[in-house]
Amino acid sequence: MSGRFEPLPGGGAAVALDEVEISILRSLAVQLAELIGPGDQPAGSEDPLDALFAEGPSEAPSDPALARLFPDAYGGPDQELDGDAEKEARAASAEFRRYTENDLRARKRDDALAMVRDLDSLSTGPTAKDQAVLELAPQKSRQWLGALNDLRLAIGTRLEVTDDDDGGELLGLPDSDPRKPMVMAYFWLGGLQETLIETLMA
Repeated sequence: MSGRFEPLPGGGAAVALDEVEISILRSLAVQLAELIGPGDQPAGSEDPLDALFAEGPSEAPSDPALARLFPDAYGGPDQELDGDAEKEARAASAEFRRYTENDLRARKRDDALAMVRDLDSLSTGPTAKDQAVLELAPQKSRQWLGALNDLRLAIGTRLEVTDDDDGGELLGLPDSDPRKPMVMAYFWLGGLQETLIETLMA
């Protein structure tokens, strides 16, 4: 079962992971949570209504990976717009971002941290080859699916994988290339994501 999720009776999914796989997944999830960060939160207030009505950023993140995780809602690099239409799209995107990004950021961070907590609950046997079976309820499966997707988007951006290619040529990189571990993680995460989707659709 290693390397792929399988459906559980009654819903949910299970995957067997060894100590190395657990360590890699945990490290990536922690890095993702750190990349996402807390976002713009209201300072110095304990009133929950302040958080409810807090405005987020209006500009897209400068980090390409974050920009991929939090894309503009309107327009985009694939759409060719004239001057007025582009201004309208930017204004609409800024307004949409202002009222949605904080919540989206919190959800993505929660998904990554849920992955960390679930991995921390596992224990493998005395040798590195021993595996632990992670069982996820349906709601947890959806959190993992979100985190796996975000990890692949972030890593794919760092590897300059675009929507027009699947990055398959990167598998031909020599082992000495510093990008090779990231490439292998990217495709491994893709396999996990694909099989987790299959369990949710079963």
